[in-house]
Amino acid sequence: MTVPLEIPKYSDLPIRPDLPPNSSWGLWGDEDDVGTVNFLTPERVAAAAKLVRRGAVFSLNWSLDMPDPPVLGREPLHHTVLDGPTGTDDKYDSFFPQAGSQWDALAHIKHPDYGFYNGYAREDFNAGPNGRLGIDAWARRGISGRFTLIDVARWCEREGSPLDPAVRSAFGVSELERALQSQNSVLEPGSVLLLRFGWIDWYSNADAETKRRLASASDLSNVDDDWENFFAAPGIEASEEMAAWLWDHQVAVAAADCPALEAMPMSRASVEHFLHYRLIPLLGLAIGEMFDLDGLADDCAEDGVYEGLFVSAPLNKPGGAGSPANALALK
Repeated sequence: MTVPLEIPKYSDLPIRPDLPPNSSWGLWGDEDDVGTVNFLTPERVAAAAKLVRRGAVFSLNWSLDMPDPPVLGREPLHHTVLDGPTGTDDKYDSFFPQAGSQWDALAHIKHPDYGFYNGYAREDFNAGPNGRLGIDAWARRGISGRFTLIDVARWCEREGSPLDPAVRSAFGVSELERALQSQNSVLEPGSVLLLRFGWIDWYSNADAETKRRLASASDLSNVDDDWENFFAAPGIEASEEMAAWLWDHQVAVAAADCPALEAMPMSRASVEHFLHYRLIPLLGLAIGEMFDLDGLADDCAEDGVYEGLFVSAPLNKPGGAGSPANALALK
């Protein structure tokens, strides 16, 4: 599916009055199940490939064992190496694809009033090869295009207000734009937006007691009083203005190094306090979380180039709600 010649502004959504307010439903057809990944057209991928000048490759994938102990209700991965007559094989138990560096598939979140993206129902996910909205929809086409990194953590340092990743800091549109300008960067339409808040670096240097506290403060069983069930972390603000900014820039992917893309704690009991409701089921936006952006950010700070080619191959699991990132950045 190609991008329509005219992408409506956020304020002009939806395209039909029978569709949910501020939704992109139907824009790429009533059977679309990849959402904003449609912004990654062949022409844009080819243009992004030309940004690779040095051949430098950066893995954006945290270890499958991290965070340790797991947060947000996930369980530890159990890895068994099986010995055979000519070598070894692997076995994974308690494998949570969204435990670390991860994709949120469009099947991951439903809107409290309108349900899943483009009107799909829960039973549509697990229909085998004919299933819709699972992570396999992105896996079959791959996720590739131009990335733009916004190093929010370094921008805060330059502004004289170092970011504390252990504290809730919600960054709005004006702050992201100022950080972009400070890098002399431009967010081109159809970009993979990478946001670094320094959370993974902070976590990697945290003591064992802090990591245990984060794991214990991740009770996802209560929706009515979610605010008390999440630890604090930085991220983008859960505003409609933020959703509009991402859409109007035709952001194909928004990924960050923090646990939820948006600032934590947040409340899933309200659309106004949970950005995921606006981005995934209404706009079909591809979201990535806990991407390891530190090495890439160091390189960008050194050469002043914050753009390049992004490639990812999510797990091709029909009906899957998510996947490890399996992501690379090339410059």
